[in-house]
This record gives sequence, structure tokens and C-alpha cells, in this order.
Amino acid sequence: MFRVFGRIGLLSFGGPAAQIALMHKELVEERPWLSQPQFLRALSFCMLLPGPEAMQLATYAGWRMRGITGGLLAGGLFVIPGAIVIFALAFAYASYADLMLVQAAFLGIKATVVVIVIQAILRIARKALRGPPDWAVAALSFIGLFALNLPFPLIITLAAAYGALTTRTTGTGASTALPWRMSLRVIVIGGLIWVAPLALIQGSDFLTDIWLFFSQLAVVTFGGAYAVLAYMTQVVVVDFGWIDTAQMMDALGLAETTPGPLILVTQFVAFQSGLGEGSVWLAMQAAALALWVTFVPCFIWIFASAPLIDWLEGRPRVAGALSVITAAVVGVIANLSLWFAMHLLFADVSTRSFGPLRLLWPAWPSIDLVALGLIVMAGVLMLVLNRGLALTLVVTALAGIMIGVI
Repeated sequence: MFRVFGRIGLLSFGGPAAQIALMHKELVEERPWLSQPQFLRALSFCMLLPGPEAMQLATYAGWRMRGITGGLLAGGLFVIPGAIVIFALAFAYASYADLMLVQAAFLGIKATVVVIVIQAILRIARKALRGPPDWAVAALSFIGLFALNLPFPLIITLAAAYGALTTRTTGTGASTALPWRMSLRVIVIGGLIWVAPLALIQGSDFLTDIWLFFSQLAVVTFGGAYAVLAYMTQVVVVDFGWIDTAQMMDALGLAETTPGPLILVTQFVAFQSGLGEGSVWLAMQAAALALWVTFVPCFIWIFASAPLIDWLEGRPRVAGALSVITAAVVGVIANLSLWFAMHLLFADVSTRSFGPLRLLWPAWPSIDLVALGLIVMAGVLMLVLNRGLALTLVVTALAGIMIGVI
């Protein structure tokens, strides 16, 4: 298990789709650790939970084989390689981000990030938007975030409530022999482990804010990392002022190049925030704390609720709520894409109010034609020629460096 899940962790580039395909190959095709129905049921279940579904799928596979010990091994090995790489990149970024050639390369990476988010919209929309009601939910979600500045958790809550209330029920649901005492024990012990760092950071308002914010983020990450990036950006850039917009975009670009779940971007953001607030030691503490509060809940969800798979299949209102959440996520990601594109393309972006509406308003003379050209290049490579993420990142980074030198 250590060898197989370690290999999965080291090779888990390319986002959830590639990671899930790799696990299917390793766990279903090459060895009989999970059957095809078990794998698909587990995948569907993990998609219902907050947090990175691929990491939770690995944790479930380990739990299925060797209980909690196996789950900790499988889930930990999925995260640790990427976390180590992110630490190294965070140190390098803090040392060299101001160099001209590095900035030029990051311009190409940021252009690719815009296209990556657009690609995520297209993929999710094809699966999630199955009719006019879903399109309406996605549109309202986008308007709520982009124009009304509603909080992301509120958007998810309203979508879930609408889905549950409008879903027709046709039965009482399947019964399940759920070991409630065991699940409750996992929740209590896991919750104590989750909050344990609070006892070690008393006296540091910054670290307490890091714990509180990233803990909140961990329980609302339905729809993957892209769905919460706009919310995270609003809080860490606008509300707290820990990092600036350019650093946030750089963080996503770097996270895309590493193995493991994309939500590891929280580790990079926390590290740079710690640097801005104090020292390298504070940055390391903040990054480790963000890792802890982001991924400990993932283990709790799996260990406490994995036996609920059969029960959930018989609860149409739960399925309806989650279906509408998925539709709302399309609007959330669309807001993220527009936000990234505006801040990359325009040097001057302000906010204008029109009654209850507060809209981002770019100054058109400040448009960056180089950034526009790099976005078009990344779009052609990924959306038209179907080239991979790694190749696109290399090409756009090199193009940015060449333009910077000229």
C-alpha cells in the first residue's frame, strides 16, 4: 500500500480528472483492491463531500482495505509529496519573485491560469447544467458573487435549500446498518485533533485568523478548489490584506504545476501571508497550520461517514440539494474566471456602485496587450489543440520570458 499510494501521490499531476484516472488504473485495473462498482460508488460519495474529491477517494480506498490506518496512509501519501514541493516553491518564490525574468515567466503562467479556469467551467457545465433551472441557478450564483458580493457559504446554502425543497421524493430511502457510535467517536476525536493547534497559537492574532479562516474554507469547498478561490481571494486580499492580487494568481499558477490536490494553494497563500506579517518562521507556522486545518477534516468526513453511501442513495432530497450546489458552482467558477482575467488584463481595476450592485470596472486604456496575447496562446493550445497543461505552462512561460527580454 505504501508503494502504490506513494506512487499515486508522486504522479498525481493534472487535477482531479487525471488523478482519478490514475487511481482507477492502479486500484481497479492493475490490482483487485477495489471493484468497478465499489470505485464508482466511492467516487460519487466523495464528490458529495466538501474538500478535494481525489484525495478523499484515495483515503476511502485505504480505509476500505485497512481501516483508519490504511486511510491515513493512503490520504497522507496523496498530499505529502505536493506539500513538500509547495514548501520549496514558496521559499523560492519569496527569494526570486522580484527578478525581471521570473516576473515575465509568471505573466505566461497567469495567462494559462485564466484558461485553466475557463476549461473547468466548460467541463463542469457540460455535466451539471441539464436544463433551464440549472442554468438559472448558475446565472444567479454568478450575479450574487460578482454584482452583489454575497458570501460564498451563503450561495451554497441557498442552492442546497432550493434543491432540497424542489426535489420530488418517491420513497423512504434505504436502511443502513450504520455504526453510529463508531462514527460519533471519529467525529469527537477528529474534531479535537482538528482544533488542537489553537492551544499552541494562543497570543498570535494572525495565526488564530489563519486557523479560523482556513477551517471555515475546509467545510465549504463543494465543487473543488476553483469554486472557493474567488471567496479565498476576497478574504485574503481584500478583507485581511495578507497578500496582493498578483501573489494570489501566482499561487494558483504554482499549485497547478505540483502533484496533489489543487487546494494545496492554501498552503502557499498562508506562507506568503506569514512572510508579509512577520518572518520566515511565522510563514512556516502559517503554512503548516493551513495544511492541518484543510486536510484533517477530509479524513474525518471519510472515516465518520463512509458507511452512509447506501443511505444517501435512498435520499432524493439530499441528491437534489447536491445537484443544485453543483449548478451553483458553475456560476462561482465563472466569477473567478472573470475576476482573474480582469486583474491580469488591466493595470487599473476599480469598483463602481449602481444601487445595490457593486461591479469591477476596468480602465480600458490600461489594458495589457501582451497578457491578452498570452491568454489567446494558452487558449489555442488547451482548448483548440487539446495540448496538456504541462506543455502549455512551459510554452507560455517561455513566451513571457522572451517578450520580457525584448
